[in-house]
Amino acid sequence: MQLVIASNNKGKIREIKAIFSQQFDPIVSLKEVGIALDTVEDGDSFEANALKKAREAAAALEQRGIEAAVLSDDSGIEVEYLNGAPGIYSARYAGEPSDDERNNQKLIAALREVPPEQRGARYVACVILLIPGEDPIVAHGYWAGQIALTPAGEGGFGYDPYFYLPEFGCTAAELSAQAKNRISHRAKALQMLYTRYEAKKK
Repeated sequence: MQLVIASNNKGKIREIKAIFSQQFDPIVSLKEVGIALDTVEDGDSFEANALKKAREAAAALEQRGIEAAVLSDDSGIEVEYLNGAPGIYSARYAGEPSDDERNNQKLIAALREVPPEQRGARYVACVILLIPGEDPIVAHGYWAGQIALTPAGEGGFGYDPYFYLPEFGCTAAELSAQAKNRISHRAKALQMLYTRYEAKKK
């Protein structure tokens, strides 16, 4: 079955395609099927936002007569010292329009005087698979690290240059795409999603 990714985020689309490439064919974005959709993320949780994205995308596809499964994602970063902020507001932490550089600058400004041991953080991802006529399948993934005050690495997107991984001695942006797609929050969520998808089919 065709899988449509309910996202306009190029980084997310690239990662989801790489991780889920063996499970669905083809995997395309909403833009690739000619649908322009910008869901208002006004839910109170990652799951609420992901579910809203999935349902709006499914409705748009149905209106076009396109039969496909929909995969949506809502994700962000939670910083312990900031009581879980930016959380569900990660993409627009510094306001609209969403801008990675401004978001990172605001985060680092809030943590500049905070010692490393208090800059613990985790990435969170909620992914939802919506197959026509079936209940949504939901999975979450988490990736622990801490916030570095100086960016490093050219890979990834979002907060990756500042998301330091002590066990690897580098930031998420310094990992190869292949390594990130094995251990990231989104990778873990997608792996769990696929396990639940397979179990549901049996």
